[in-house]
Amino acid sequence: MDLKKLHQEYAQSIWLDYIRRHLLQSGEFARLVKEDGVRGVTSNPSIFEKAIAGSTDYGPALERYEKRKDATASAIYEHLAVEEAAEGSGVV
Repeated sequence: MDLKKLHQEYAQSIWLDYIRRHLLQSGEFARLVKEDGVRGVTSNPSIFEKAIAGSTDYGPALERYEKRKDATASAIYEHLAVEEAAEGSGVV
């Protein structure tokens, strides 16, 4: 059963439980939503940490934020999380 049919027939919403910057920037997430029926993405600090540590997607952003005066780990996390959420929602 495809995801769209699962949603239509059983009112089930399929969400991804991972996030990667490349998934958003490449348009793959938008494709999953439009064509496959994915309804959203979940994240939390652990999921986000795995995304950052498991790819080079965040290198430029990390370098940019590390230069800021408020570059505590929590401030960098907050900046990256807000960027990711905005990009995923199409705001950026």
